[in-house]
Amino acid sequence: MADGTFAAALWLIGLIDMGTNYCGTETGCFGRTSVQPRFAISGGQVLPRQAGRANEIYLRYDLGRKRGPFGSAAGLSIGENGETWIGFGTTLTYQLGQSPAFVQLHAMPGIYFDNGGFDLGGPIEFRSGIEVGFENRAGWRFGLAYDHRSNAGIYNQNPGIETVQFRVSIPLK
Repeated sequence: MADGTFAAALWLIGLIDMGTNYCGTETGCFGRTSVQPRFAISGGQVLPRQAGRANEIYLRYDLGRKRGPFGSAAGLSIGENGETWIGFGTTLTYQLGQSPAFVQLHAMPGIYFDNGGFDLGGPIEFRSGIEVGFENRAGWRFGLAYDHRSNAGIYNQNPGIETVQFRVSIPLK
């Protein structure tokens, strides 16, 4: 998935959903609505593709608003070798019918500091991925997430890294 597949899926699915479910409403295609703000913490590992296996912690805040089907989130990750990424971007979440299961896509541009860890080619790095999980009755979400970070070829070197994480997302209101 090193080619931006998750980001492309987020925008394609989101735009189709927006046209189908939001544009004909009173608020309009990009109408602002309130949603449950959340704080999430994830722990996982960088997969040994081009980088070595390493642990990572990822903190994310999902803002309490959407524009059409698109949510907003800010994230910060820190790897065991000091690598740090901070970014802001878009989420797209779907509950699977009336079940507690959900799927969420995200795409977030950000700044990366290798701090002596893995060199991703430059400071501008994009993070996109997918989370699959369930939400309990108290609104807590538990999921398995997979994401990719790379610079989308804007630098000469673009190794990219993937992470797999277990995420717990806590409602804030």
